[in-house]
Amino acid sequence: MSQVDKDKILKSLGGNIRSLRMKQNISQEELAFRIDSARNFIGCIERAEKSPTIITLARIAKALDVSLSDLVKNVDKA
Repeated sequence: MSQVDKDKILKSLGGNIRSLRMKQNISQEELAFRIDSARNFIGCIERAEKSPTIITLARIAKALDVSLSDLVKNVDKA
């Protein structure tokens, strides 16, 4: 997989997380608190600067009360 493909996937994932978070009117700070992480880490994920582990994704999904599949929906089509 090329770096361009990886970047597209991370951008799509970050966009999904941001969209789900904003639909629930949750700040990055609140989401970070819910997953016991730093606010800037959430921002880095949403801006595709960091690649979260599957454990982190599971924590984010739980904190947003969505399924893990909802978080990664359509990222393979990026």
